Amino acid sequence: MDVTNVFESLVKQSSQSVPRNSEDYINPEDGLLWCGKCRTPKQTRVTMLGKEYTPYCTCECERKRFEVEREEFRRNQEAAEMQRFRTVSGITGSLGESRFEKYAVTAENQKPYAICRRYAERFEELPRKNQGLLLWGGVGTGKTFTAACIANTLLDKGVPVVITSLARLLGTGKGFGIDEEYIGELNRAKLLIIDDLGAERSTDFALEKVYSIIDSRYSAGLPMILTTNLDLREMQNCVDIRYKRVYERILEVCYPVRFEGKSLRESEARDRFREMEEFLK
Repeated sequence: MDVTNVFESLVKQSSQSVPRNSEDYINPEDGLLWCGKCRTPKQTRVTMLGKEYTPYCTCECERKRFEVEREEFRRNQEAAEMQRFRTVSGITGSLGESRFEKYAVTAENQKPYAICRRYAERFEELPRKNQGLLLWGGVGTGKTFTAACIANTLLDKGVPVVITSLARLLGTGKGFGIDEEYIGELNRAKLLIIDDLGAERSTDFALEKVYSIIDSRYSAGLPMILTTNLDLREMQNCVDIRYKRVYERILEVCYPVRFEGKSLRESEARDRFREMEEFLK
């Protein structure tokens, strides 16, 4: 089949792909088919090899319809992607309800609250800086809740986030089988939040995998947030080379934010105990 026959076949196919309606009409000025709704052409003229053709084209109202459908498809894809990240992250239950609007700001947590909220609000400026956070302090001081507030704020904006614990990361890695494919999946998230760093004493093999995850974020220029009950000075002055290189990499790209005060968990437990005690009297 020569070029002319191919082109004529395409012209014929175009006539079958353009939707018609009863209001369409032939414009007397150019002799082409026009849309009766938007009053724009559904045909155009082209010349090829000395021969004139009038293939069909998309009118303005059809173009707008396609744009609306394309935008709807894009939004649905984004929503599905966000839901996937929420599922992967395990942001359910109380974590799923964690919001800065529900934050009980006190004199002790006012500074970390302000820093973390600004971080979430200005996050789009941060990936270029590869700057994350290290939320450190005693048990029950609100580090995990605050990290979840950041995650939910960004997910609500359509920013891909994964929040997980170090133990869960290693467990999900199929017996620590954390390979490049698995790390690549984590790096699809613009922000990775790892909760409870140092909660367990890992084996050398596990530490190597932890370092691989953290170093891959560093190399890709992707920020991360880590929470830990470890003391900052303990991390800075660590002499055990197995942990030292992990901590050094973290402190290189994560700004330390200290959480102080009494354990909120203990306080809440005491309140529940007193309420139950009163109830049972």
